Amino acid sequence: MNHIRRILAATSALGALAALPAAAADLEVTHWWTSGGEAAAVAEFARIFEEKTEHTWVDGAIAGSGNTARPIMISRITGGDPMGATQFNHGRQAEELVEAGLMRDLTDIAEAGHWRDVVNPPSLLDSCTLDGRIYCVPVNIHSWQWLWLSEKAYADAGVPVPTTWEEFVAAAPALEAAGKVPLALGQQAWQMSGLFATLMISLLPDDIYLGVYRDKDEEIAAGADVAGIFAALDTARKMAAKSTVQDWNQATNMVITGEAGGQVMGDWAQGEFAMAGQVAGEDYHCLPGLGDKDILTTGGDAFYFPKLRDDDMADAQADLAEVIISPEAQVAFSLKKGSLPVRGDVDLDAANACMRKGLAILASGEALPDTNQLIDSDTRTQIEDLLVEFFADPSYAPEDAQKRFAGIIGNAL
Repeated sequence: MNHIRRILAATSALGALAALPAAAADLEVTHWWTSGGEAAAVAEFARIFEEKTEHTWVDGAIAGSGNTARPIMISRITGGDPMGATQFNHGRQAEELVEAGLMRDLTDIAEAGHWRDVVNPPSLLDSCTLDGRIYCVPVNIHSWQWLWLSEKAYADAGVPVPTTWEEFVAAAPALEAAGKVPLALGQQAWQMSGLFATLMISLLPDDIYLGVYRDKDEEIAAGADVAGIFAALDTARKMAAKSTVQDWNQATNMVITGEAGGQVMGDWAQGEFAMAGQVAGEDYHCLPGLGDKDILTTGGDAFYFPKLRDDDMADAQADLAEVIISPEAQVAFSLKKGSLPVRGDVDLDAANACMRKGLAILASGEALPDTNQLIDSDTRTQIEDLLVEFFADPSYAPEDAQKRFAGIIGNAL
């Protein structure tokens, strides 16, 4: 992201906020929540924001994944056309924007709202903090480590629904014989990267994952444990060979309709099952940690607020930050999105069976930081490029891919 610094060097200062009376404002909010379940969830934020304040939510949804949306968001902010609020993932994606002084400091709002007392785990707020100041409001907790399974697909194939990754792999031939795709996977880099990290987290001890992504240990990345993950990824590549969809929600729909046996995808997939009227534990099943380990990562989303010249807009920003982290909004959003709330003090009696599994793991303390919290954007892009090539070329040997991966980790910041 060094190009951002060059852009910022040519960007003029925003200037002092205009001294105007506070009034209702139209606040543009950019995000990439565009699937059915995601749109239903973000509509809850908009509804509560407009009910609780005099302001208007102007929806700035950007179609596509975060990889598509983030460059657009960054370009607008660095180019002097900032939105009122914007989504990023927890972690280091907005780090250079904060360092350049383009993001609003929310420390006073966070202290008044006692965010440190209610945000759980604390690492979520830590990811919003730079040099002791808070620059974003955590929105949700998302975890990648889920295997979603179709009741219909396995019934049609005449085999039991798997309870572990090993059983999932073993059932693949029966699914293929029944005309099913064993593993649904969209043809996008971030989906392949998420699958890879999920295999590492779920099938290996925690210290291997942390040694690779947190400590940037090239020796661990080149070792026998990670070699086993590349072998598992090779198996996944073969199981997903006939999955030709692009978007993650299209892959989820393959599971919903019984066209595919399963999908490795974050808990946001629950929103799609809910929109389809499916019931957890009956129509679909979920295995956190791929069924091999009770573990989740505490990634997810956060809202940042670019600095604006207008006092009314600044007031609207503060009001939105308070709404997002309020108990009412946290519950309403989470139930539609499938994510877990960032507050540890909210009532989620309406949570379904899969959400309850996630809540229990979170309560046990068995959680790890997401890759976005541990590596910078340049490293993430290099890993994604590698995995796209690996999935596109069946002759790309796992050991060759691992060697390249280890080099990326060894050079990571």
